[in-house]
Amino acid sequence: MRDCPECGGPVEARFHYCPWCSAPQRRKLVEFFRPHEELEGDQGKALRVSRYFGSSEPERHIRFSVWNETGSAEAAVSLDEEEAQRLARFILVHGPPKASRPHLLETVRGLAAGRGRG
Repeated sequence: MRDCPECGGPVEARFHYCPWCSAPQRRKLVEFFRPHEELEGDQGKALRVSRYFGSSEPERHIRFSVWNETGSAEAAVSLDEEEAQRLARFILVHGPPKASRPHLLETVRGLAAGRGRG
């Protein structure tokens, strides 16, 4: 049993909302990501990323889970804020190269062929 951070009423751990004031007991954002289209082994799966907010360090974390086509989580791992920031930097720094701007000659050829920009 714990106390609701909004009203102070007692709330069982299994409840997602306070039975006294209806306040959510865990605040989070959730996003699902599709698998790579060309990797057959990942078809039917999804990556769910949940960011939990809270007043204490253990409450604030990011959870990654792999879901299958039946809607069940196959695996999950949580990262603390610092490790999640390290992951974000890794993805950003080692991401795909930025698309280069077309050269003037390519632009002129496209215009001559009747293809506008945009």
